[in-house]
Amino acid sequence: MKPLSDGPELSTRSVCFEFSERTRAIDAGGLGAILEVVADIGLAKRIDEGLPLLKRYRPYHESDHVLNIAYNVMCNGRTLDDIELRRNDRVFLDAVGARMIPDPTTEGDFCRRFSADDV
Repeated sequence: MKPLSDGPELSTRSVCFEFSERTRAIDAGGLGAILEVVADIGLAKRIDEGLPLLKRYRPYHESDHVLNIAYNVMCNGRTLDDIELRRNDRVFLDAVGARMIPDPTTEGDFCRRFSADDV
């Protein structure tokens, strides 16, 4: 399990690509490649710098919320409630490098922080 840190929860650096017999896999084709792109371009840091919505991180940063919603969509999630499936999927959590991800209610609260002008 990843230790507590001051950075965003979703680290995106725990995906490993190997040609071997599979022992663990996620059903979201292409998510591993997206995780690599997110890490390579520093997207989490850019989101945190460009979207100052939260006063305190307990424990999630803005990037954790935004990426969590985006990854939910990439994994065929149709509503925020579908995030609950990912919260209970140890393989998914390992892939995104997280001990835990925001629950659907927390994501709804995050989305309500935006006004019509923000969107």
